[in-house]
Parts: sequence; C-alpha cells; structure tokens
Amino acid sequence: MMKIMANKQRGVSFSGFLMVVVVLIFAAVGGMKILPAYIQNNEIKGIFDTIARDPEMQDAQAKDIRESFAKRAMMNNITVVSPADIEVNKAGGRLVLRISYAVKIPLVGNASLLLEFNTSNSSR
Repeated sequence: MMKIMANKQRGVSFSGFLMVVVVLIFAAVGGMKILPAYIQNNEIKGIFDTIARDPEMQDAQAKDIRESFAKRAMMNNITVVSPADIEVNKAGGRLVLRISYAVKIPLVGNASLLLEFNTSNSSR
C-alpha cells in the first residue's frame, strides 16, 4: 500500500479567480459610469466657490448671479442643472449658493442608479 501524502493546496482555484475578476470588472465599469457625475458636481461646487468669493457678486442681484453661473457652466459643459435651479441667499454677510439635483445613470438593461446631490458653497 502506497502512502499518499496529503499536500495542502494553497491559493485560489481557477473558478474562484474568475469570480473575483468578474466582480472587479463590474465594479470598474460601474465606477467609470458614476465618476463623471461626481466630477461634474465638483465643478459646480467650484463655480459656486468662485462666484461667492467674487467681490462684485456680493451685492449683485440673484439674476446676475445666475447669469454668471450660466456663463461658467457653459464653459465647463455642465448640462445637468440650470441657473434657475440655484437658491441664492445671504448668511452672515456671505453669499450662499445651493442647488439640489439628481442624476440617473443607466447601468444594465432596465437597471439604473439614481444619485442625488445637494451642493452648496458653504458646506466646508
């Protein structure tokens, strides 16, 4: 009778490796679809910060502030919001700009992801 040495196998099986790769691919594709929405939200926040720091805009009317946003948004190719959606307020002598919007991202088939953003220049 031959003695069979039981070797402990280490590592991952091929099927386990494929499952990990499939999960990573889905995560990467999902991330690539979601990332532009977050980049655009960051650009909107940057525009809000720029407008709020502009000394000429401190005493401007809401119409002028929205017009300034529209010009800057057009340069950055921001299409998910319109200037009419912006709330213009003053708090403690500072200009506060807020906007709430949602972005619907199609994932696969009829499955979509809804991202809701509440952006303000005072959220530091």
